[in-house]
Amino acid sequence: MSAPLLALARAFLFVPADRPERHARALACGAGGVIVDLEDAVAPERKVQAREQLAASFAALPTEDRRRLLVRINAAGTPWHDDDCAQIGALAAQGLIAGIVLPKAERAADLSRLAEAAGPSAALVPLIESAAGLAAVDELAAGPQVLRLAFGNLDFQADLGLACDADEAELVPVRLALLLASRRAGLAAPIDGVTPDWRDTARLAADTARARRGGFGAKLCIYPDQVAPVHAALGPTAQELAWARRVVEAIRAAGGGVVSLDGRMVDAPVVRLAERLLALEEQQP
Repeated sequence: MSAPLLALARAFLFVPADRPERHARALACGAGGVIVDLEDAVAPERKVQAREQLAASFAALPTEDRRRLLVRINAAGTPWHDDDCAQIGALAAQGLIAGIVLPKAERAADLSRLAEAAGPSAALVPLIESAAGLAAVDELAAGPQVLRLAFGNLDFQADLGLACDADEAELVPVRLALLLASRRAGLAAPIDGVTPDWRDTARLAADTARARRGGFGAKLCIYPDQVAPVHAALGPTAQELAWARRVVEAIRAAGGGVVSLDGRMVDAPVVRLAERLLALEEQQP
């Protein structure tokens, strides 16, 4: 499983499954993860053909690129879901993709079936997009091979009949619930939803800053130009990196255990935070 790469990825870029000429270009734009989308991005009459073309498209990609590649299948209960699970699971088992995104995730049993189809090498990312998904969030987070939770903010609003302003203040408790479920299950930081207007750079900056304040480690992107700003905004600052290096050096000099730095105790949780910040810095686009 390419868990280390995808666990630290800050920007996940969607690309349509039925546009194979875009797959390599999406991987070249610097995203930590690229999600080839069989669901919303593909019209119903094109889904079967799009799915059948993926093996050839992915086999042509370098191995290193495939370590950042995921596929969003169609949701459970749709006419395409079972065939998606079988065929995309086979791609994962062959090492042609690193992970699978399950949209409208609501039942742990669906994740178990997907994990069985994909084999142990595939990372699973449940996309929480409904009230039912939120109610089951702890079960989903504890599912087999789940690496991170993702938030489908637009579909969630539609499911509940919300009419949020740009700040999405009504969704603060939902985002906190995803963060808490991720922490309880020991997952990597969750992935926040999309900013729909890719031309609105101010909105993107505000949305990404909110994601960082709220403990999210990544964001879904729908256009290549969103990737670099998201990656930069969700990465550690120069001050944070300087602090992290001092923490690691202090622990190393002390030979482990608990030390004091700037008058504050440095114990295991602080060291883990410092190490995570340094690991994020190594993950460059």
